[in-house]
Amino acid sequence: MFVGSAKKSSIPGLGKLVWLSLPVLLCSFPSWSQQPMDQPAKSALAHSQGTQASAGGQQDAEHQAGSISGKVVDQSGANITGAVVKLTREGQSPGLEVTSDEDGLFSFSSVAPGPFHLTISSPDLASQEFSGTIQSGEAYVTPLIMLVIPTQVTEIHVGLPPEELAEVQIKEEEKQRVFGVIPNFYVSYEPNAAPLTAKHKFGLAWKSASDPITLLGVGVLAGIDQAGDRWSAYGQGAQGYAKRYGASYANVFAATFIGGAVMPSILKQDPRYFYKGSGSKRSRIFYAVASSVWCKGDNGRWQPNYSNIIGSFAGAGLEALYLPANDRRGSAFVVSSALIRLGETSLAGVLQEFVFSKLTKRPRRAASQP
Repeated sequence: MFVGSAKKSSIPGLGKLVWLSLPVLLCSFPSWSQQPMDQPAKSALAHSQGTQASAGGQQDAEHQAGSISGKVVDQSGANITGAVVKLTREGQSPGLEVTSDEDGLFSFSSVAPGPFHLTISSPDLASQEFSGTIQSGEAYVTPLIMLVIPTQVTEIHVGLPPEELAEVQIKEEEKQRVFGVIPNFYVSYEPNAAPLTAKHKFGLAWKSASDPITLLGVGVLAGIDQAGDRWSAYGQGAQGYAKRYGASYANVFAATFIGGAVMPSILKQDPRYFYKGSGSKRSRIFYAVASSVWCKGDNGRWQPNYSNIIGSFAGAGLEALYLPANDRRGSAFVVSSALIRLGETSLAGVLQEFVFSKLTKRPRRAASQP
């Protein structure tokens, strides 16, 4: 008892102090022991938040809008007021438009970075275009844009009036001769030849009918007819030859004037053969054969060749009037003679297309109608 009492009283209040301090120690111990473990986590969190903030700021900087501005002047250097400036971007439609002020200045704000295209226009001036690329946040200033007066292109066609041009072309055609001798007036090597007037058509018919080679050719035919005793009622000798010559020439003259001058003037058709010279051989043969019933009108359009058809029948009818009575065979003679005449015209077309064109000295090409 004595000892126990002495020990208990040697440190007065110690037990009470321990019991009072124990809760405080227990509460402070976890905080103290956890501090080293939480510090790395807090550092990682702070680093992550800083990285995200840095990336977000960099992304915003890369997409920061900029501006585009410039100045528009004319070729004298004066400012252009009211010039329309259109901004277009890839994949964006429609574009933006602004107009230049009194100092010729224009500006686009809040322009996203990337390629752009400007079109600048002003009345009475040639438009200009400009392309570039604007960077993030850049204040892009274009070079000085100059609009100039557009180049004026004036075409002046120098040519003769249609009648005078036709006159020149006819004069050249009247020089065309096969082998340099046989008349070949009724062919045009100019596809766009000027239309002939009635005066030209009658003049060409007379030139052909009165040509010495034509007269000589009729004489040869009359001699062949006399040698074969064709139209025997005419007899023989000089008198018979003269009658045959007159009958043959009357046929040629009537067919030439009726089919080459009278009817073409009335129906406004061109009596000439227009040389084709191109395309397949088949197409050229068909074109040549059809020339007896198909022709070009004075209006330049192709149409039925009424002039040649009527001229062939009229010539055959007149021929039947002056032939000897015993050689006339009524309407059958007229029809057969007209068909023979049309066949001759088709044959002449084939010869013109494939033979005479190579044997005829062509004239210099006259200017076509403007």
